[in-house]
Amino acid sequence: MPQSRAISSLTSAANRFEFLIQPGWNDSPPEHWQSHWQQYLGARRVANRDWHLPRREDWLDGLHTAIAQADKPVIVVAHSLGCIALAHYARLYPQAIAGALLVAPADVEREDAPPALLGFAPAPQIALPFPALVLASTNDPFCRSARAKALADSWGARLEWLAQAGHINVASGHHTWPEGLAYLAQLLSLLGQDGTACALTARA
Repeated sequence: MPQSRAISSLTSAANRFEFLIQPGWNDSPPEHWQSHWQQYLGARRVANRDWHLPRREDWLDGLHTAIAQADKPVIVVAHSLGCIALAHYARLYPQAIAGALLVAPADVEREDAPPALLGFAPAPQIALPFPALVLASTNDPFCRSARAKALADSWGARLEWLAQAGHINVASGHHTWPEGLAYLAQLLSLLGQDGTACALTARA
């Protein structure tokens, strides 16, 4: 999708949806594409209790609180460990989210996974109850291609590949990353005009 069309689609979507940014382990620094998108989209960032020593329950509470504060159906833009946290959350609150862009999901079950991430294992193997698009890199050091495909398949999510894109973060050169907005627009195309039908059950 041409970038101009993507921007037009996102501008229109801002009237119908609220965007939430769910970073991964250690949060996303100011130069990370999530931080740039947060400003561009007028999005809110999930406020987790501890980004450096993540506890699954705390992260789910943070996402729950952020969704409960929304007055529109929510689209979550997640990265790395944030993708796994969102999958855990969806199992508990299947009607709370309208859609999700899941960028470079981390493999929390790999042999060399840091101990701090083990509390998020195993990754949920459930079909997500909302439209989702997974963006995976062919050379992600934290999630092999076969594993990324397995996660996307288990979640029932559309999978798009980025060639030699690393972990799709600052280290791999993804800063403002305007090209990525086309994938967010692609996710929006999976949502009908009835996106508002997704109940904000996290308020309960």
